[in-house]
Amino acid sequence: MLEDCKSALERWGGVHQLIDRWLDERRELLVHFVALKQACDVELEAVSKADIDRFSELLMDYISAGHFEIYPQLRDEAKAFEDEAALNLADSLLTRLEMSTELVLSFDAEYNSPGRVRQHLGRLPAWIERLAHGLTERFGLEDQLIARVHAAHAPDAARAELGS
Repeated sequence: MLEDCKSALERWGGVHQLIDRWLDERRELLVHFVALKQACDVELEAVSKADIDRFSELLMDYISAGHFEIYPQLRDEAKAFEDEAALNLADSLLTRLEMSTELVLSFDAEYNSPGRVRQHLGRLPAWIERLAHGLTERFGLEDQLIARVHAAHAPDAARAELGS
């Protein structure tokens, strides 16, 4: 039994590192988001496709990491700890996260070529506002998911239970 706990500590400690890296990606995404918003506010016509592409790339990478790495790991963790309440919450939150995923995919499609950037540049400030709202909600949902699923089973919590 103690060996199982040790294995769980090692396994979910790795998830913790994965989440930490993902949250670092979130911070980088936000830095680029703020820079793009400021560029729109100062002189919209000066916003380049490269600026939009870099932000969009970070955004797509972040969303993909959530869907294909983080969320499955969190669900696996809840299953491993037989935490039905956490699984139910995860399912509920993941459904809600899909809305912002669709928003991100639409943004990426809107600005995926130089011609589309020129054609839709005037819409960029409105997109920035929609993304601000969508990402704020998304980050809140992701934070709930991490707090409920992972924090409850985090290695520090498990060590405390073991009396280490």
